[in-house]
Amino acid sequence: MWLALAALVAFGIGLTLGLLGGGGSVLSVPLLLALGIAPKPAIALSLGVVATASLGAVAGHAHAGQVDWRAAAWLLPAAALGGFAGGRAAGFFPDAALLLVFALLMFVAGGVMLGPRPAPTRRAAHPAWAGVGGIAIGFLTGLVGAGGGFLFVPALVLVGGLPMRRAVGTSLVAIAVNAAAALLGHLDHAEVPRGLALGLAGAAVAGAVAGARLAGRVPGRTLRRGFGAVVLALAAWTFWRAANAP
Repeated sequence: MWLALAALVAFGIGLTLGLLGGGGSVLSVPLLLALGIAPKPAIALSLGVVATASLGAVAGHAHAGQVDWRAAAWLLPAAALGGFAGGRAAGFFPDAALLLVFALLMFVAGGVMLGPRPAPTRRAAHPAWAGVGGIAIGFLTGLVGAGGGFLFVPALVLVGGLPMRRAVGTSLVAIAVNAAAALLGHLDHAEVPRGLALGLAGAAVAGAVAGARLAGRVPGRTLRRGFGAVVLALAAWTFWRAANAP
């Protein structure tokens, strides 16, 4: 029963990634914690699921011409480096501290989703900013396993000057590489249950492909605000769990 529910939620995680270019980890980590998985393995497992689902979503967005490969080329090496460093650094923090940071990121992500969409800038920023931003976002994502999409998308819009849909597609490329690199960093101190990982990844990929196909057809404002409310509720639960951890 729990596994069937987990697979259904994983499908929803992939669907969210395909539609919004983010949101995978903020749903998958609380799900895995509820299944009784310890925080560090939950973060590592979440990163694997998100990396796989993001690749599935990228194919649909790339087919629609909604990926800026030039921006991705500047962003990917920095995101990978930051993600791996953050994943390794997570081993030096207690579980409760990681959960508290994760909950704070969820509060920020929920607020961003409930707020107005950022308007693109008139001119793209210097590519060097993509490297600086990629390392910073990648490290934070690698550390706690969340926040990549909700930070990459606004950065690509506000700093990179990309339209929203193109920022979503480009963000997914960055998330896939960042999450995979972060997972490598976490494997040094966290053991991932491979059977569960494969099952959840398969369901998430199916959801991501569906989400990529639906992108642009679903009312974005309603979807973002509904999802933002769910994220804030999960943030409150995660914060409570971290504050009451032994």
